[in-house]
Formats: sequence, C-alpha cells, structure tokens
Amino acid sequence: MPGKRTTRLTPDQRRAQLVGIGLEMLADRSLDELSTDEVARRAGISRGLLFHYFDSKRDFYRAVVRAECDRFTAATEPDGSLEPVAWMRAFIAGFVAYVLEHRQTYLALVRGAAGSHPAIEDIIGETRETIARRLRDGQRRLGMPDAPRLELASRAWMAFAEEAVTTWPESDAAAREELCAFIEASYVSLLGLLDRPEALGARRP
Repeated sequence: MPGKRTTRLTPDQRRAQLVGIGLEMLADRSLDELSTDEVARRAGISRGLLFHYFDSKRDFYRAVVRAECDRFTAATEPDGSLEPVAWMRAFIAGFVAYVLEHRQTYLALVRGAAGSHPAIEDIIGETRETIARRLRDGQRRLGMPDAPRLELASRAWMAFAEEAVTTWPESDAAAREELCAFIEASYVSLLGLLDRPEALGARRP
C-alpha cells in the first residue's frame, strides 16, 4: 500500500499555519501559557524547525499578537462610504461582534498581555491608537468640532466599551443589539460633553 503523500508547505504557508495554531490555543490560555513545544507538536514538526521560521519565542509571540490585532482592526473598520451615523453604528457593531466572538483571545492578548509583555507593547499600542483614531474620525464625520481632550476621551471610552462587552452577561442577538445601543449611547453622550465643556464647569461648586 503506497504511503500517504504529504504536501510540503512554503515558508509563508508554514508561518501562517504556526501563527494560526497559536491563535487557536489562545482561546483557552494566556500568552504566558502558549507553549512553542505544543505549537510545534500540533503542526507535526519539531520545536527546532519552528525556530527556523521564527527567530525566537519572542518573535513567534509578536507574530501571533500582530495577526490577532490585524484581524481585530480589520473587523472593526466600517465601510468608508456609509453616512456618518451608519458608519459609527457599523464600527460599534463590528467591535461588539468581534470581542464577543473572540472573547478569550481578546482578553488574553489585547487586554491581558498589554502590560505584562514589553515585547508586544508597541503592537498593542498601535492597535489601540487605530481604534482611537476611528473614534475621532467618527466625531468629525458627525460634524462636531475638534475638542482639546478628544484623544483622552476616546481612550477612556475604549476602556469603558471593552469592559462593557467583555462582562456583558448574554450574547444572543437581542442582547447584542441592546449592548450596541448601550455603547452607542455612551459615545454620543461623551461627544455631547466634549461639545459643551461649559456644562461640566457649570456643575463645579
């Protein structure tokens, strides 16, 4: 009986396979617990061969994090031809859907690893800046003037939105729609305060 013929992967295909395995494993563990030995075993190669495609464990971790962040930013990029309100709703819906569908990976990488792995801080920072820039773009699309604290407010809103999505108790269609509406209302309220800074000053004793 002839032996089973295996398909030889190109270097790019092998790298993509290994990164994909790493992303799958992050669905139930932290980045610290991501074992390159197990990644190699699942790929059917030796650990030494894994490091033929990646210079180091750090390099492999960075490739995994970069792939996840690229997926995240792609999933939350609305169609630029949409009207302003539809654009913002598409952004929020994309954000909510992605985090709910990849909750554990998101918690492990985008949130959990951000402060504990200096080797990937720049990738996480770039990702957060991309999302914050979209928030500022949404504000401009809605015709609201620039505000001095818009960048700070956009980052604060992101933290609020992340917490809301990752701790939302249900994820069925009705609950997801309610969550999107909740996050949208918080964003509109924030923009309203930035547009009327005197409203905050008037409340001071």
